Order: sequence, then C-alpha cells, then structure tokens
Amino acid sequence: MTSDPPGEAVTRLSVAGIEGARLEVRLLWEHAQAMEASALVARDRGRAVGLFEKLVQRRLAHEPLAYIVGRKEFWSLDFAVGPGVLIPRPDTETLIEELCKAFPDRQARLSILDLGTGSGCLLIAALKEFPNAHCVGVDASGAALAWAARNVAAHQLEDRATLIESGWLEEASPGFDVVLCNPPYIVSADIDGLPPDVRLFEPLSALDGGWDGLDVYRALAPRISRLLAPQGRAFLEIGAGQGGAVCDILEIEHLKVAAIAPDLAGIPRCIVLNRDNQDG
Repeated sequence: MTSDPPGEAVTRLSVAGIEGARLEVRLLWEHAQAMEASALVARDRGRAVGLFEKLVQRRLAHEPLAYIVGRKEFWSLDFAVGPGVLIPRPDTETLIEELCKAFPDRQARLSILDLGTGSGCLLIAALKEFPNAHCVGVDASGAALAWAARNVAAHQLEDRATLIESGWLEEASPGFDVVLCNPPYIVSADIDGLPPDVRLFEPLSALDGGWDGLDVYRALAPRISRLLAPQGRAFLEIGAGQGGAVCDILEIEHLKVAAIAPDLAGIPRCIVLNRDNQDG
C-alpha cells in the first residue's frame, strides 16, 4: 500500500477518465475516515486506508460518487441517495428558482404536487421555501419512494408531505396551486451513449423518455391540465433543445407557456405553465 493513498487515487481516477478526480478523492477519503470513526473502535489510519481503497475501487467501476458516500446536496440541502433513485442535479434547481419567482409570498399556503418525486429533492426544497405549504409526492418506484420518505423524515417534514406510490396520479383531485415535475426525457436511442456512471447505475425509468424523449410530456399534459388550479402554475424540466416540441404538446391541452427559464449554463431548462383561459 502506498504511503500516499489519496495522491495515488487521484492518478488512478484521472486515468479512468473521471473528471474532478482530486475533489472526489478528498470526499472519498473523508468518507472513509468517517466510516472508521463510526465503527466504535480506536482510530486506526490503516483501517481507514483499507476502507478508502474499497471506496476507490467502487468509483473506478464508475459507481456514482453520490451513491458511494450516500448523499447529494440540492438547493443547499442534504439528501440521502443510493441505488434505485435518480441523483439530484443542479440543473433541476431551476424549477425551485422559478417557483420562488412565481410565488413571492413565502407564507402562502400552497398545495403542491411533485410528480415523479424520486429522492424528494424538489418536494423538500419547495416546503423549505414555503413553510405553510403542503406537498404530495408521487412516484411509481417503491425504491425511490423509500429514499423520499427517508429524506422527508430527515428534514422533519412528515406533517406537510404525503408520499404516494403511483404512476402519474391519474385519479387525483384537481386544485393544486403548484405542479412540479422532472420527468425522464432522454431519447431511448441515446441511453447507451450516456456516461457509465449514469447508464449502469441510475434507474432507467427515471431517464428514458421514449423514442423522441417526449413520451412523458404527452402523458403529463392532460393530467396537469386537470390537476392545476385555475390560478396555479406548473414547472417542468426539459432536456436541451426540447422546448419547442414540449410547448406544442402542452398547448394542445390548453396549458399556456408563461416562460422558459435557462439553467446556470444558459440552456432552456424549466417550462413555466398556467392554465389557458379557454380551459373551462
């Protein structure tokens, strides 16, 4: 074993094509030390080095760093993540930014629906911003909902969050002030070209949007039209270059596009919707 395990690991991860290897190694080393400290044994650098090597091997196999350390930050909040749930991305924070712009009164008693809640990152971020809101989170995956429930409990939001295992909540009652959704929107033929960290580990159901990437938007549009309150707003994440096609799908269902907001890279990322007045 080298006398400088982190230094050697940086080289190994870099050779494996992992970007940001130095930062990742630091996080893996800190995680190994934390694991060793929690084992209720005398601190032993040798033990930590052994744990660290196992973590590095997992990363070299392209297991996502977030799965290895068991957590991911989103909206400056900490979320537990692991196999079976999509890892929160910074791009998705655009939905929360637009939600806050659309409803400047943070004391509003909003009724929020989060479709495909996954880890619960959107649901929890929204509830943190609006302390009088209540949110229903829906996901077809029991594994994902287990992570969402864990995160709701960790953030002590059980009294304001309801989790439901279902598809796209076809039979829900209308009247939600807010609908949030980060649907799968990757073109099926592009899945094999995704980085192995994503393709081999994250749930396919949270990635694959069908032959043109738009299957879920077609399914969502009529549901959102029914579920949204007259003065409500919906916030949908979209993939790069999908804005025009998604808007066409939504407008057929009398949903009016109020804005298309870019993410930090300037890529159109969030479609903001309200109900068209023609919708009776």
